[in-house]
Amino acid sequence: MHEEIYDLKYAKRAMAVFVLLPLLVMYTEAVLIPSLPTIQKDFGITPGDASWILSMYLLVGTVSVAVMGKLGDMFGKRRMFLIALTFYTAGVTMNGFAPTYQWLLFSRGLQGVGMSIFPLGFSLVREEFPPEMVPEVQGLISAMFAVGMVIALPLGAYISQNYGWRWTYHSVVPFAIMMFIAAFIIIRESRYVTRTKFDFPGALLLILFVVPALVAVTRAPTIGWEDKQTITLFVISAISFIALFLWERRAESPLIPISVISARNPMLANIGIMMAGFGIQMMSQANTYILQMPQPYGFGKSVLDTGLLMTPSAVAVLIVAPLAGKLMLKLGVRFFAVLGSLTAFFGLLLLAKYATSVELWNFIAMTVVVSVGIILMNVSLINVLIFSVDRRVMGVATGANSLFRNFGATWGPAIAGTVMATYYTVIHLPVPPYVMQIPTSKAYEVLFSGAAVVFLILAVLSLFIKEVLKGGVERSGDAKEESA
Repeated sequence: MHEEIYDLKYAKRAMAVFVLLPLLVMYTEAVLIPSLPTIQKDFGITPGDASWILSMYLLVGTVSVAVMGKLGDMFGKRRMFLIALTFYTAGVTMNGFAPTYQWLLFSRGLQGVGMSIFPLGFSLVREEFPPEMVPEVQGLISAMFAVGMVIALPLGAYISQNYGWRWTYHSVVPFAIMMFIAAFIIIRESRYVTRTKFDFPGALLLILFVVPALVAVTRAPTIGWEDKQTITLFVISAISFIALFLWERRAESPLIPISVISARNPMLANIGIMMAGFGIQMMSQANTYILQMPQPYGFGKSVLDTGLLMTPSAVAVLIVAPLAGKLMLKLGVRFFAVLGSLTAFFGLLLLAKYATSVELWNFIAMTVVVSVGIILMNVSLINVLIFSVDRRVMGVATGANSLFRNFGATWGPAIAGTVMATYYTVIHLPVPPYVMQIPTSKAYEVLFSGAAVVFLILAVLSLFIKEVLKGGVERSGDAKEESA
């Protein structure tokens, strides 16, 4: 069997880049949330317009992860990783100087192209790191998403309040530039490059599938799920999806190879990560409202307090994720996928029953349980994918996985918004806006119960995962390391 040599010293240097990147990106994205009301006021736009500042990044990013993943397989993943990071850095820099709302949307779109750094980074970790090191590194990368969010919410609120929303972006730019320089110096090119033609028809059909669907989901809570525009967009998306599927089955060099993503493990990983993204976003929106709504409808905490109260979950995730990565080599990915799904399921059941009737720290404890379950499942699924796919198409596979993740994550807030608009009460305030709609306990019960069902289904699906790590690294013969 072919034996590959890995440079352990290089892996440790590169690990710092890949682990710190999600911290930077999650900070950048999360600092925007407390600033949206101020941006809305500065540009004289409506709340609906302001929501597109978030949606534009997701729309462009969902397409770019698939396209850049394919280009990474064709021209080298390091090259495309640096190009994506350049787009991200340029977008972040331009955001802080945006003179108009339209300019801000454009620069947010540039950031969206940069979203592909994650699937490309996952691919480079799998290809260039010793196999026994990969699960632990993937665990650390996943943990940093939560840590970045916890840092960003209170810090972003503080910067926006005291220095203006533009400084939330100005504060990011030096770190983005440093990350690019570090990546340029440290990261090596992938050893797997497959020269093929780019699938332009597939890319066009992907855009026609993704964009109408995400626009429809984003707008539906506002204009209605039965509105003619919503239905039309969904129909366009469905027709484009069928056309995309039929085209990719016969394309010479498909953008999304059906044979790769329809194999058992990649299919389960993609479906799982999509459902998880949906459940996570739905739960996160409910948690935010419970923490910030005035008593007795919530805990009445500020944005700063909310960020600080997320710290226990972030600390737990930071400890559990790399530890789970190490133990996966002995216990297997399927074990942790099932364990994580069931842990999140039971934690969400507790939240559904007690979220609005317990003391604050009991509520925080339940969110910690759910967070631990989610991180166990996420780390498991990414390792299921990257250890099940030929490394020559790793960029395409991880890009498709990110596409599924974004798709699920988009539906979460839309469904949560619809549920909270269905089950609400009206309270009167002594200051503007004087009247406010507050979700009732029934809304939270529905949201947490719905998320619990999602993770129960994930636990069942995880039973069908074909084991790829338990003893597999030792048998593969490709784990020899070189420390020089």
